[in-house]
Amino acid sequence: MGRFRGSITKQSRREGINLAETEKVQKYLDRRPYAPGQHGQRRKGRPSDYSVRLREKQKLARLYGVSEKQFRNLFEEAANIPGVTGTVFLQFLERRLDNVIFRLGIASTRRQARQFVAHGHILVNGKLLDVPSYRVKIGDVITVAERSRQNGFILENMEAAKRRRVSPWLEFNTETFTGSFVRLPAREDLALPINENFIIEFYSR
Repeated sequence: MGRFRGSITKQSRREGINLAETEKVQKYLDRRPYAPGQHGQRRKGRPSDYSVRLREKQKLARLYGVSEKQFRNLFEEAANIPGVTGTVFLQFLERRLDNVIFRLGIASTRRQARQFVAHGHILVNGKLLDVPSYRVKIGDVITVAERSRQNGFILENMEAAKRRRVSPWLEFNTETFTGSFVRLPAREDLALPINENFIIEFYSR
């Protein structure tokens, strides 16, 4: 599965969840809570166990915008680390730099966050970093580059960030355009409409 570059709204309808995690997409889903296309509203038969687990994997990969290869590699790494595999796996996904940029509110979507990182708008511990998949560590400081602080999109996001609550494992100062990763998120911190056990079962089959 390559990186999806089409309509995130249509993909959200296909998966039945708000993949962009934005109010705009949620309002659209509320109006059309069924899959896109002429057959989207037709009642379907009971899906197979394999289909349920595949769809759960697809939902999570698309939520974070991760390719199939990256997704599987992260899962295999998580499976070899002591602890609850599902929680470790979700923490790996949450620690991606593009996701942290999104969670801090610097970007309005993960897709936009990947663009900001790739275009050199983001510093990590004072150094320019253009790798969206970089795994943020506890104590890392994420800053918007000085030259990028007048970017219209970033300024708009900063205004919106002042009105929203930052995830409890992060800290962010909208005045200095600086955030930090203070701890690993616990599973209960992640309000994700995902059953990670299905994904473990999918890869364990």
